[in-house]
Amino acid sequence: MAAKWIEALTGSLEQKKQYRQYKARIEALAEPYRSAAKAFERYFMYYGGIVDGDTLVTMLGDFADLWERAAIDGTPVSAIVGDDPVEFAETFTQAYGGAQWIDKERARLTKAIKDAEREEQQ
Repeated sequence: MAAKWIEALTGSLEQKKQYRQYKARIEALAEPYRSAAKAFERYFMYYGGIVDGDTLVTMLGDFADLWERAAIDGTPVSAIVGDDPVEFAETFTQAYGGAQWIDKERARLTKAIKDAEREEQQ
C-alpha cells in the first residue's frame, strides 16, 4: 500500500531501479566507450525529452546493450556513430517514439493557431 502511494508521488520504483542498473552498466564500460556513452546520454536528456518512463528505460537499456557489445567486440566508436554523432543520437531516440515533453506544446500551438484563424474569419 505504501509503495503505491510513494509511486504516485515519485513515479515507478521499478523504472528507478532499471535506471540505476543502466547507470551502473555504463559506468562499468571501458574507455572510450564509457565517455562516448555518457556524452550521448547527456544529449538524449536534452534532445529526446521522452516523458514515458517505460519507453525511456527501454531505450537506455538498448543503448547500454549497444555499447557493451561494442566494447566486447572492440568496435571503434566511430564505426558505431558514423561521421555525425548528432544524427546518430537523434535517429536513435526517434526509434523510440514515446510521448515527448514537446508534444503538449505542439498541440497547444496548433490549437492556438486554429483559434486565431477562426477569430479572423468572424
